[in-house]
Amino acid sequence: MPEIPLAFEVTSLVVLVLILAADLFLAFKRPHVPSVKEATLWVVFYVGLALVFALIMLFVAGGEPAGQFLAGWLTEYSLSIDNLFVFIIIMSRFSVPRKYQQEALMVGIIIALVLRGIFILIGAQLIESLSWIFYIFGAFLLYTAWKQAFGHGDDGDGENAFVRMLRRRISISDDFDGAKVRTVVGGKKMWTPMIIVFLALGSTDLLFALDSIPAIFGITQSPFLVFTANVFALMGLRQLYFLLGGLLDRLVYLHYGIAFILAFIGVKLVFHALHENEVPFINGGHPLEWIPDIDTWTSLGVIILSMAVATVASLIRMRGRGSRERDSIEQ
Repeated sequence: MPEIPLAFEVTSLVVLVLILAADLFLAFKRPHVPSVKEATLWVVFYVGLALVFALIMLFVAGGEPAGQFLAGWLTEYSLSIDNLFVFIIIMSRFSVPRKYQQEALMVGIIIALVLRGIFILIGAQLIESLSWIFYIFGAFLLYTAWKQAFGHGDDGDGENAFVRMLRRRISISDDFDGAKVRTVVGGKKMWTPMIIVFLALGSTDLLFALDSIPAIFGITQSPFLVFTANVFALMGLRQLYFLLGGLLDRLVYLHYGIAFILAFIGVKLVFHALHENEVPFINGGHPLEWIPDIDTWTSLGVIILSMAVATVASLIRMRGRGSRERDSIEQ
């Protein structure tokens, strides 16, 4: 694969940091509930930005890195939609005022990006030094795909072990004070529930990264492409939350599409591990060269087709249900 110029990597990261900083500033400067039109425009803007980045990548580094970025971004984007189910539960669980949900989501996403960046560096190091890690990643994704398809819906109450531990360690006020994380109650400084919301969103997303990071490493082993795909997938998540919040529970087949993507990438990782095999108890430590190594463009096609089929099937089911409800009312 052609190398990506260092100057392009540095420039891209600087620009992405500036965009995130501007987005964070806007979220805190004007707290409000975005309209459907506003949320749609922002989602289109971030999707367009990702496609422009892929186009620039095509001219700067060639078709293979550009294809890997697109496949990785689409994978992370589809998996991040699943995050929205839990984000909705967290917002409801802590009764976050809708006016301040933008700030909560934005800070949670930035925390998630920092944690994912650390996770990506660790994953890249493991891949570089331990080639057999692909077997572990592949098996884990196949297990996750099975859970996604047949165990969906166990979302808990919005709190994970980290958040419950934090509740026991610090004093938290009963009420929100805007988007502030510190307030004064009866002359005593206390944390507001917003700090719990920030950390719940960030740490919960890290749990989702246990699935998504191995998945994208099945598409590309470039830490730069892995990280930028994650940034672009998460950047528009705040607006997508307001745009799709009411529709997510109606996309009944979406988790099957996500499960198929995870299973496909899991198989791809196992195939890649077998193709490059160095494990002594498999084929005497020699590669199984007859095993196909699935290319980037095949992966991209499978990802797009899986999400398209799941979404269209959900919309057809939703339309059919709506028709039956109207018929029952008329009768």
